[in-house]
Amino acid sequence: MTAEVDPRFEAELRRGVIQLVALHYLETPRYGYDLVRLLGAAGFQVEEGTLYPILRRFEKQGILSSEWDTGGSRPRKYYRLSDKGREQKAGMLAAWQRARDATDEALRQSMKEGEKPAEETSGPVEGEA
Repeated sequence: MTAEVDPRFEAELRRGVIQLVALHYLETPRYGYDLVRLLGAAGFQVEEGTLYPILRRFEKQGILSSEWDTGGSRPRKYYRLSDKGREQKAGMLAAWQRARDATDEALRQSMKEGEKPAEETSGPVEGEA
């Protein structure tokens, strides 16, 4: 049986990862809904109302460029990674890999050492014999 995870923990963890994955997908020009669909297919359920502020912030920072396509049935704003965005993505990827590797190593070490969960390793509670 899997214990429930604090939703705040999962939300914080996902927030950064979604930004990295979105930048990866934006190597190719994409409009917002297409990006929502791709993220969802990869297991990152994200609402447009969550994604669009991220895209606007990245655009303002020069990480993304955008272009309107008015040739279809309705206008669509396509986002694409800029050169600055590629640098940002590389830095985010390196940070992700460092965090992932450190986490994996810490968990591996604790398994080697036969650590028990904190509640099992603490001494008797005051008043217990």
